Order: sequence, then C-alpha cells, then structure tokens
Amino acid sequence: MKMAGSTLKLFLCFAVVFLLFHVFAEASLDHGMEVQDDDKVVTADKMHHRRPKINCSFACARRCRKSSRKNVCHRACGTCCLRCHCVPAGTYGNKNSCPCYARLRTHGKRPKCP
Repeated sequence: MKMAGSTLKLFLCFAVVFLLFHVFAEASLDHGMEVQDDDKVVTADKMHHRRPKINCSFACARRCRKSSRKNVCHRACGTCCLRCHCVPAGTYGNKNSCPCYARLRTHGKRPKCP
C-alpha cells in the first residue's frame, strides 16, 4: 500500500508540474508578434482582422448557381475560397475583387477558380 501511495504522489506532482509548465508556456507566447507579409509588417492582432472567415459553402453556391456543371464548379470554388478567404461577387467574372482567387492556376496553367 505504501508503494501505491508514493506512486500516486509522484503522479500528482508530475501533473502539477505539467500544468504549471503549460500555463507558463501560454503566458510567454507573444500575442503581438510581427509577421512579414508582402514587404509590410503586420502584427498578429491585425492579421486576425485582415482576412475574415467567410461562409465558403454559401459564397460558392451563389457563384456556381448558373453553372452547367454545378458539382465541378462548387468543388473548385470551395478549394479557392479556403485558400483565398474570398469569392468574387456574381456568377461570372468580377475576379478583380479577389486577386488571389484570380491568380490560382491548375497544373496545366489554366484558371483553377470558376
């Protein structure tokens, strides 16, 4: 019984040390760290607001509603939306409103995004 008690104490000490380590690691993270992006310095707090999350499923359904191949269009649009965090307005064109979306290409150098 004495061995089980010492094993329990050892386990509890390990758990407390682990939790303290975790708390100190979280506290020491620099939430205002800077990220280099296109020759501009952006803080992590501003970066969060720079690319708001959008509902890609809704945006792509709107974009692909007039497509003759809806499943293909929706799959490609979904991939582009997840990478770029934007989808151009309308059902065709308007790619200047989302340059990342317009730049994505297939392996054959054709536009990836509908």
